[in-house]
Amino acid sequence: MEAAVKFYDSLFEQTELDQVFATDRMTFWQCEDFAFAIAIPFDEEPATSGNGTMIGFSVGSTEEVKRLYKKAIELGGTSEGEPSQKGPRFSGYVRDLDKNKLCFFE
Repeated sequence: MEAAVKFYDSLFEQTELDQVFATDRMTFWQCEDFAFAIAIPFDEEPATSGNGTMIGFSVGSTEEVKRLYKKAIELGGTSEGEPSQKGPRFSGYVRDLDKNKLCFFE
């Protein structure tokens, strides 16, 4: 949990998302129209990344897609698709430290 909080605090530091709430089990980041949280599962079983699940962040510009993709890689994330035009959206894909798939898109 400590490593995940550090990853997301650093990833979100130049965005509108601010850490607004934290307990030993859960941490929330929020902005005006979006909330994001990481948590130790309620059932107390080990957390796992979902196969076929992805969290998408609409970040407003191609430059921000590129910046967040690069930042996630610098923080120890792994690439799942470099930023480029993919269908109707410019997007980049990474996995966080726990292998959760993230998409940053314009």
